[in-house]
Amino acid sequence: MSAMPLAASGDDSLALAEALLLAPYGLGLEQLDRTLAAIHSHRVDYADLYFQYSRAESWTLEEGQVKSGSFHIDQGVGVRAVAGERTAFAYSDDISAAALASAAMATRAIAGQGQSGVAAVSPRPRKRMLYPLANPLPVLADADKVALLERLEKLARARDPRITQVIASLAAEHEVILVAASDGRLVADVRPLVRVSVQVIAEQNGRREQGHAGGGGRGDYRYFT
Repeated sequence: MSAMPLAASGDDSLALAEALLLAPYGLGLEQLDRTLAAIHSHRVDYADLYFQYSRAESWTLEEGQVKSGSFHIDQGVGVRAVAGERTAFAYSDDISAAALASAAMATRAIAGQGQSGVAAVSPRPRKRMLYPLANPLPVLADADKVALLERLEKLARARDPRITQVIASLAAEHEVILVAASDGRLVADVRPLVRVSVQVIAEQNGRREQGHAGGGGRGDYRYFT
């Protein structure tokens, strides 16, 4: 069975995934169709393409000063092919038509006596959104993030005069995933995540104890304000 052209979808998460993972690299749903069809031309039973984009940051305040901070972006595409009991996987940090073609060539080498065919791939029905799609990182300005950490430090110190040291941390991540499979699935997921944690050290009569608490959720920094 030959691959069918992918159809447009009203799914907001799928539209965002296409905008972040396909459009910037000159890719479209047609290339995904062609890649899956190319893998199946060598008689594999199942294949999928897994695109991922992740943007994350973290901030740490200690003794009233920002002691550490980090920011990074990761992205790439994985191609998996299954033939009988054998599975092949190829991955590239480069998202491009050439990278897809090379990964497809690498995985389809496992082809054996499996069934050949690609189902008509199309978006799944619109799903109920469990959390917002927006990137949580830019919701607060950097100065406001530091101010939030300073507020956490003051709150912790105010709890007990025996507290001598406070380390407050703030982190956020925005992850976008797109999966196209030869059994007809085309799905996307957008997963924001924010976390906050506070570590304290208390001293009395030469004895030191420490405690830690934290939490977060799949939203943005306004969850803590």
